[in-house]
This record gives sequence, structure tokens and C-alpha cells, in this order.
Amino acid sequence: MTLVGVNGLKPDKDRIRRLYEEHGRGLMAYACSFLNGFTAAEDVLHQVFERLLRGGIKLDDPPVPYLYRAVRNASLNYVRDRSRDRELDDGWLESPPGMEEAAVVLQSALRELPEEQREMIVLRVWGQMSFDEAGATLGISPKTAASRYRYGLLKLRAQFNADMRRE
Repeated sequence: MTLVGVNGLKPDKDRIRRLYEEHGRGLMAYACSFLNGFTAAEDVLHQVFERLLRGGIKLDDPPVPYLYRAVRNASLNYVRDRSRDRELDDGWLESPPGMEEAAVVLQSALRELPEEQREMIVLRVWGQMSFDEAGATLGISPKTAASRYRYGLLKLRAQFNADMRRE
């Protein structure tokens, strides 16, 4: 199914709005995993959705891998094109009330992971993608996606276990 019209057809603005409402938080977290600030992540996310709203992009079902791939590419372009950005503060991941400290610890641990593993964890957890979808987003096989996720989780577990032993 085509989401956005090609050759002068109008984009389906209601569908694009629903995609933004359903996936905006995960896409924002994904952009933040590449960028050093909320402002940059918001700019990237809005840039992707603006392109969809302008039309001319054929978006097949399921649209989610395309959205994450577009955010990834726009984020990498942003990093390449701009050398300065505001540092992320300690709240780039939303957390339930009373769990703010745990979110800060998790954010710190995620920053320590290699980019490809951090990226997979964000896609799986915040993007709620299957390995097939994440693989399609990144242009890798589902098995490679699963391996990166598994290795990332192992490193996070090792980090948290080391921290627990120190306390």
C-alpha cells in the first residue's frame, strides 16, 4: 500500500499524523542515540515527517522500517554537516515517575555500548521492532540484527553486574 502519493498525488496526512503519534517517541529516542541534543533530534524527526508531508515518497507497508531508516540517515547527515550541538542532558529517555535515576543509569550504560549495539537495543526496545524490521531498517540480515542486540544486552548486563558488585 502506498502511504504517500507519487507524481503529484497528495500525501495521506491523517496516516502520516498517526504514524508520528504512534512512533514519534521511539523515533526520537533513536535519533538521540546518534545526536548530542534534543533540539537536533527534533529537527531530524521533523525533517523526515516534513518530507513525507510534501509528497513524492512511496512508502510501502510496513512503514516503520522506512521511518527508522530515514531517521538514521538524517541523523548521520546531521552529524556530518554540523560540528556543534548542545550536549544531551540526563533525561533523553522518558521514565515512569519515580524511576528517573534508573533512566539516567541506563542512558549512561547505553552511551558506553558500540553504536551498532546501542542502535539495535533502541530499535527493539523503544522502536518495538522485530529483528526482520530492524534488519530492513539497517540494511542487515535479521540474524545480524539479533546478534547485535544479544551482544548489546550482554554488555549492559556485564556493566550492571559490575556496578552492583562495587556497591
